[in-house]
Amino acid sequence: MAEAKSHEAQAEELQQIRQSVVALCDKFPGEYWREIDAKREYPTAFVQALTEAGFLAVLIPEEYGGSGLGLTAAAAVLEEIQKSGCNGAACHAQMYIMGTILRHGNAEQKAKWLPKIATGELRLQAFGVSEPSNGTDTLSLKTRAVRNGDHYVVNGGKIWTSRAEHSDLMLLLARTTPREEAKSRSDGLSVFVVDMRETVGNGMTIKPIRTMINHSTTQVFFDDMKVPAENLLGEEGKGFKYILTGMNAERVLIGAETIGDARWFIKKATDYANERQVFGRPIAQNQGIQFPIAKAYAQTEAANLMVEKAARLYDEGKDIGPEANMAKMLAAEASWAAADTCLQTHGGYGFAEEYDVERKFRETRLYQIAPISTNLILSYLSEHVLGMPRSY
Repeated sequence: MAEAKSHEAQAEELQQIRQSVVALCDKFPGEYWREIDAKREYPTAFVQALTEAGFLAVLIPEEYGGSGLGLTAAAAVLEEIQKSGCNGAACHAQMYIMGTILRHGNAEQKAKWLPKIATGELRLQAFGVSEPSNGTDTLSLKTRAVRNGDHYVVNGGKIWTSRAEHSDLMLLLARTTPREEAKSRSDGLSVFVVDMRETVGNGMTIKPIRTMINHSTTQVFFDDMKVPAENLLGEEGKGFKYILTGMNAERVLIGAETIGDARWFIKKATDYANERQVFGRPIAQNQGIQFPIAKAYAQTEAANLMVEKAARLYDEGKDIGPEANMAKMLAAEASWAAADTCLQTHGGYGFAEEYDVERKFRETRLYQIAPISTNLILSYLSEHVLGMPRSY
């Protein structure tokens, strides 16, 4: 009976979180996002409101000023943001990067950064992993960090480092042991927390990349950038294992976001189909309109079960490689199916900015390829889950 009450209490807590997020998002309607999108601006007011409400600190333990909740709660926050028509991509990195510091940072590091991240005094939004030459082949990265006394000297560069211009801290993955000297492909990589307030213009250069969507993404260059040795997370050379924590969390949270997107598209399509009159009747009466929306709904609900399962297992401390990858893939596919159906339902009006469909359509398309492409997920499942030969 006690276990049932605990479950009920958790469900009630999540429901309260969802309601609070919806209330906050109501203050940032489509007009706000259309203006931000047109100007390619960062949604500072929105991110500040989320910070002040404590939503970006849900994973930070209470002793450091956060809520001390799990990935399930973080997923609920991001799902509701997307479902409300807003865009959590402006700030979601803080949540999935957080796991690396929480699980692998020492007491001094946590005390130094977490309280200020919780209050919003510091933003942890930049994740420096991908490089121009290797893409998602993380183990082939070339950025080097060489120990020199009480600091490391970093040279190299990263690409698709989103929000670098709007972050104070960056979680950086760099090679500390030359690949030819490493014991294995995954050995010799280390993770650092870089204080960008000190390094931008002093070893770090940021170059914005204009893209199809307003994603505030950049290319970052390191030229003899100094990082204090005390900013190394965990043990030198073991960083790849550490960032997998963040990558799995990222895939679950992106899955939750795309579930939110899918539900926004489905409601938008359903409402429009019921209201739009053609040939003297609502277009929702036509099976050619009904069936694609219904199918997208079923696909979304099925994908959501995998997202919920992955988040629950993560909170239990389990290894969620397969679940995280499947959650991201299935949810992103459901969202894209719902997006295409929504645009088709609206016809020409779907291309008009005032309906917000074309903006959300562009935004959710990203997750077919980021943070990891579908083909790489399928390769992972084939090899590591099904036992087939390595394909790459």
